[in-house]
Amino acid sequence: MKKTKLDLVKSWLKKAERDFKVARRELFLDEPFSDIVCFHAQQAVEKYLKAYLTSLDIVFEKTHNIEDLILLISQKDESILGFMDIGTELTPYAIETRYPEFEEPALDDATDAVEIAEKFRNFIINRLSKVIEGEK
Repeated sequence: MKKTKLDLVKSWLKKAERDFKVARRELFLDEPFSDIVCFHAQQAVEKYLKAYLTSLDIVFEKTHNIEDLILLISQKDESILGFMDIGTELTPYAIETRYPEFEEPALDDATDAVEIAEKFRNFIINRLSKVIEGEK
């Protein structure tokens, strides 16, 4: 059975929520791994943005670049551009946190990454709640 647009949006949101919860949970452990926190915060934002793109019927290529996703969304919702500066902070975490040649982020960076992810989460869930409620 083919997924509807609403199914795809919900699937992206479910994946984003899992990444967000992992980042937040890891952050509050006794000895958090800041690279894991930053990676999952970036992944959460990427997936929230892809859920929003899907809801807006905007086609996107596979990318981990938050800025590119924001620019695509801005074609239909210019208010997303207000997130460009903080989104830029997260993009490197998609790759750099996975490889040993890069320095591990500081705990303050991990805390900032989760706070940024939460800002994106709140904005996008607010936007998508209208779409999801309208489909019921």
